[in-house]
Amino acid sequence: MSSPFTITLTILDESILRARARSSTAPHRDVIRARIVLAAAAGAANTEIATEVGVHIDTVRKWRRRFVATGLAGLEDLARSGRRRRFTPVQVAEVKALACTLPAETGAPLSRWSSAEVATEAITREIAETISAATVRRWLAADAIKPWQHRSWIFPRDSDFATKAARVLDLYARRWEGQLLGPDDYVISADEKSQLQALQRRHRGQPPRPGRTRRVEFEYRRGGTLAYFAAYDVHRARVLGRIAPKTGIEPFTDLVAEVMTTEPYASARRVFWVVDNGSSHNGARSIDRMQTTWPTATLVHLPIHASWLNQVEIYFSILQRKAINPNDFADLNQLSQRILGFQDRYNATAAPFDWTYTRDDLNAFLRRLDLHDTPPTRTHAA
Repeated sequence: MSSPFTITLTILDESILRARARSSTAPHRDVIRARIVLAAAAGAANTEIATEVGVHIDTVRKWRRRFVATGLAGLEDLARSGRRRRFTPVQVAEVKALACTLPAETGAPLSRWSSAEVATEAITREIAETISAATVRRWLAADAIKPWQHRSWIFPRDSDFATKAARVLDLYARRWEGQLLGPDDYVISADEKSQLQALQRRHRGQPPRPGRTRRVEFEYRRGGTLAYFAAYDVHRARVLGRIAPKTGIEPFTDLVAEVMTTEPYASARRVFWVVDNGSSHNGARSIDRMQTTWPTATLVHLPIHASWLNQVEIYFSILQRKAINPNDFADLNQLSQRILGFQDRYNATAAPFDWTYTRDDLNAFLRRLDLHDTPPTRTHAA
């Protein structure tokens, strides 16, 4: 019995269908549907087409009928409604808001949420009758919310934070009091790395081997501590440093003397010293002491708790990672030699740090702090 749905192809339709039927990359369903329509257009009966293509005769009837009705568009899958959503957008938003709340503020005896605990709390609050931890985790992942993680930070408490931080950033950009620094002006970032321990491992470490990482003995003997004072030339990437038994005004003064009597700083017009508020160089007396002893030197203090703006701290982190860790030194002399030896090695190849934090970044940071520190506005009923 012949089909009542007779197919006549245009040149364009036939070209498209033949390309689909021969394609090795098109979805298999598209290839099958194209072959069915081409065979029908050639006059083949439905039973013949089903046998040739390898499908049920009802499948042939379906695609033949749909092509006659709407052409190539009829060979596309119809839109499917899918399963109804179990949760409303409001419920999703409420769960995300819960995850962004500190547990202590809800009365829960927790320091941080897990996905399972957010799900349990959502059920307790009747946000949803039932919800799984996997569903909560999927919702939070969509907005990169991870309430089980945390990182430490410190809120600036220096009343002159903006002014002090800005002038240090200006120095890094080679500006001082609105004027560009000259070629004979230098910026030194200085600090001390205290309580460096010489820890001698009780057994020798083992070097790495194929398939095995380096091994370092856990137990050690203490060999004492020392302090390392360093002055880092921000724009020339040069480090001058010295070892001292402990921190204090005297060893810092010795470091300043070493730098200020070394060229090009000895004949410089100005040398700016950026320091934090450590006991070796804090307060107005330290500024007076520096200015009296070295008239061309200017001590510039960072805000309280802002050592992250001190570039020498970057150098200290490199020193710690590349020369000290894992700590295994027979005595303080060996530790001292390692530190000063690394200093020489660093100076041979170092380039200035790519410092990109500017006044604009500082201002954006201060605006975020204002938002963080501003209590929410409360509305009262009349």
